[in-house]
Amino acid sequence: MTFFQDLPDPPERPRTPRHVPVWAGPPLNELPVTIHVGKFLHRTPGLVVAVTSAEVFSTGCAVHVVWTVRRTDEPDRQWAAVNERFFRQPPPGPGFQVDPDSGLLFGIEFPDGQKTTSAHVRPGMFDGSEAVAGPVLMVNGQGGSGGDDQLTGSARLWIWPLPEKGGLRLVAQWKDAGMPEQSIRLDGDLIADAVTNVQAY
Repeated sequence: MTFFQDLPDPPERPRTPRHVPVWAGPPLNELPVTIHVGKFLHRTPGLVVAVTSAEVFSTGCAVHVVWTVRRTDEPDRQWAAVNERFFRQPPPGPGFQVDPDSGLLFGIEFPDGQKTTSAHVRPGMFDGSEAVAGPVLMVNGQGGSGGDDQLTGSARLWIWPLPEKGGLRLVAQWKDAGMPEQSIRLDGDLIADAVTNVQAY
């Protein structure tokens, strides 16, 4: 018998049900309604940023954004610097300071004029509180990959609460990559109407 064969069986570990605060992300037990968006936020030879679709849940909306940085005539050293800037996207959190001249930023403006950004940390967000005042724009599921010719990334933006009917303006800025403030309109009426077809698991 070896040393590790003589250990006692571990005790049963109690299960902790997973819970996502309503402001922090979509419900875990819903099948959303997917809406095609297919709009460019920015399109140049060196950078493309586009919104592909939106998923409507009973409590909010998840907007899918993709981006590609294309190598044009940059020499190796300059392309390496582009790579470094591309992957330097610190997540927002306590004490996180946003440099408006660097990094990819997102914002949303509701039909009633309320607005917020992906870098706006609200009280209660990092202590598990349910009592966070909206509106909230969270960047969930961000990722990316790179190579010698192009860099690609994607993110899911969680918008809470579910917007009322009317125009919803999505704003983006990425000065480091040569993208000034740009915006598109999302169909708030379509989003508000889609919630009736959301299905619970």
